[in-house]
Amino acid sequence: AQSISAGTMLGIDPNKYEVIADHMVLGALDKLTPNSFNVVIGQALAVQLGVRVGDQIRLMVTSVSQYTPLGRIPSQRKFTVVGIYDTGSNVDEELVYTNIQDAGRLLHFKSDQMSGWRLYLDDPFVVTELEQQPLPNHWQWTDWRAQRGELFQAVKMEKNMMGLMLGLIIGVAAFNIISALIMVVMEKQSEVAILKTQGMTNHQILAIFMVQGSSSGVIGAVFGGILGTLLSVNLNTVMSIIGVRLSAIGGSLPVVIEPVQIIIVIIGAILLSLLATVFPSYRAASVRPAEALRYE
Repeated sequence: AQSISAGTMLGIDPNKYEVIADHMVLGALDKLTPNSFNVVIGQALAVQLGVRVGDQIRLMVTSVSQYTPLGRIPSQRKFTVVGIYDTGSNVDEELVYTNIQDAGRLLHFKSDQMSGWRLYLDDPFVVTELEQQPLPNHWQWTDWRAQRGELFQAVKMEKNMMGLMLGLIIGVAAFNIISALIMVVMEKQSEVAILKTQGMTNHQILAIFMVQGSSSGVIGAVFGGILGTLLSVNLNTVMSIIGVRLSAIGGSLPVVIEPVQIIIVIIGAILLSLLATVFPSYRAASVRPAEALRYE
């Protein structure tokens, strides 16, 4: 059975191209020698085409064609797979690497001709500044935002929505603290009155109820932050244990821990739980012993 897939061919100098070298799982880039017509493909594409190292695939360029007795046909040639890389992204399904001279021959380019340059930046978000640089005539600048910009916008929106949902969850927890503490104040009015008759001040009563009410919020925020961090660090292990696979070819989900964000969330949850105790604690401190003990 034969398979076909659309993708992008990149002609590279294997001695100067190090971007994909760290992601090689089979073979090596140095086998992309001139006039060898070898290729390095992604693991996802290899699975889709059902090929391994040593097999041959036919590359066809629809934008370049030639005349034959049978009519105009696209430029094509067989290449040998000499390596497979795995980046864990959809790039593995699209990019095919070959020697720059072999790519030029397939595209019918002259020896000093090329279709463009591809730049790899340490910080991909500086493209906004780079695109302001003047270019020679007939040169065009295309960056990752043309193909991946919507994805990053979706991720940004998802992050904002997750922040909103987290805020709503903490808000619901705060209202639960308020309602629970109000019930405690109503039930303990006589005890509060007795404490006042024994000399306890309003500030001391206020502190007691604030500590009681905020303790659950503090414990929940601290232990929740620790548990959430541990789950995030071991996310791929947990997903493999419960049998969740990220794709048909496997892979892992990259996890980045932001300590500052974790601390901000924990402190915010503690402050909100502490703020939720102010009103019930104030009501407890406002209890008048004479009225509370009138019918006792």
